[in-house]
Amino acid sequence: MNAAAGPHPDYSLSAARRSRELAELAAGTTVDVLVVGLGATGAGAALDAASRGLSVAAVDAHDLAFGTSRWSSKLIHGGLRYLATGEVGVAYESAVERGTLMERTAPHLVRAQPFVVPLTGLTSHRNAALVQAGLRAGDVLRLTAGTGRGTLPAPRRLSAVETLAAAPGLRRQSLRGGLLSWDGRVADDARLVTAIARTAAGHGARVLTRTRALSLTGREALVRDETTGQEIRIRARTVINATGVWAGELTDGIRLRPSRGTHLVLRAESLGGLRTGLHIPVPGETNRFVLVIPQDDGRVYVGLTDEPVDGALPDVPQAPESDIGFLLDILGSVLDVPVRREDVAGAFAGLRPLLDTGRATRTSDISRRHAVMTSSEGVVTVVGGKLTTYRRMAQDAVDAALTAGLLDAPRRCRTSRLPLVGAAPRAVLDTVAAPRRLVDRYGTEAPAVQALAEEEPRLAEPVAEGVPTTRAELLWAVRHEGALDESDLLDRRTRIGLVPDDRTAALDAAHEALAAIADRV
Repeated sequence: MNAAAGPHPDYSLSAARRSRELAELAAGTTVDVLVVGLGATGAGAALDAASRGLSVAAVDAHDLAFGTSRWSSKLIHGGLRYLATGEVGVAYESAVERGTLMERTAPHLVRAQPFVVPLTGLTSHRNAALVQAGLRAGDVLRLTAGTGRGTLPAPRRLSAVETLAAAPGLRRQSLRGGLLSWDGRVADDARLVTAIARTAAGHGARVLTRTRALSLTGREALVRDETTGQEIRIRARTVINATGVWAGELTDGIRLRPSRGTHLVLRAESLGGLRTGLHIPVPGETNRFVLVIPQDDGRVYVGLTDEPVDGALPDVPQAPESDIGFLLDILGSVLDVPVRREDVAGAFAGLRPLLDTGRATRTSDISRRHAVMTSSEGVVTVVGGKLTTYRRMAQDAVDAALTAGLLDAPRRCRTSRLPLVGAAPRAVLDTVAAPRRLVDRYGTEAPAVQALAEEEPRLAEPVAEGVPTTRAELLWAVRHEGALDESDLLDRRTRIGLVPDDRTAALDAAHEALAAIADRV
């Protein structure tokens, strides 16, 4: 792709394309594969099927990445935790998928993130030795998965002085040093899903947001266009339910144990010049840590909890005070000056679609292995897993769908080596003529985004004070990334760079910014 020329038209999602493709389906067009849900796994299934040469429609009641996929820790895990619990297969799969994202499919979005485990008086020498052994095992896993040392450096022991240089806010008393390791981090989880969906569209998939599935069978879905209220039937040769924690609302027989993961949003100054991520051991647990993850926009995420969720499942879960208090307590156990409740800029929570096996008593003990099930009506449902392994989950779901629909695909799965839109080798990304912040989010398309701002000065203005996102980026999202209005733009939360507590002001700012560039949309 010629970066300066902007995206290939087939990769662009727009309101006009959405209307045209909905009309085609309403007229009776039958697709090979219908995917319900456009989080990472659903978008991944759409890409997998379309890149195999199948005709695809993919729908979501809301926007791209509206559900669980936009509330993650932004981490692309290598599976170290699963080694500790004996799930070697899950750990290896995670390490392989991490390397795939970092080195082939999304190097513009996924990069290495350093983490330090501070060794304080609360961490016994025995536990420190166990963590260090685990980090070495994780490095062996990296090697086995084929990920290069240039992508993920080796773990090592840090002195107390080195540990304080990385995290000056740590309590100096009883600090023996730290353990440094590396993992993957995605610049923006919603942007990753957007890239997957656009790449699927580039291979011919019909990607339809604001299209709610009301009912499913193995051969069709009744859907409602949420922008007009029109109901249509989409006919398909096979159907994949990738709605995650909400899967049981569309398909009978799905037993899930939803788990809530809460994150705090702090301002960087609250943590005294943090230069790296932190893994803080949870007292009394052998393989659980609270993560402290610096973000590029000057904020820091602290998470995460693992609490069961009972009752009705909300579209947007809320972070309860009990979760916030727990995270502040763990964080305060290693800081010289604890973070106060009033220092918390915001909080967000996501729901994990864990499969209920009937064996584990705590959600934190339930396996993160994904599962693919086919109902008596032929609907294929995929649940479990995590953001890191979305591609493999999608592959397994499409394989099952082909079996359920008695379909033959022209090609085998190609997604392990299929770059997402904007992707390029790191050497190429380093030469892209655009600001680094744009390159880290748009890859080779960054010059086209920047060109919008250069054409008209008002497009270079930020959406709101203290937010790096420009009006040019809003225009790009509406033209090419399927955003239908300011609500969609804001709900891809990290693209705008605002926390949920700023929602009202952010909606006003996004609305004003879009109004100012209405003649360009």
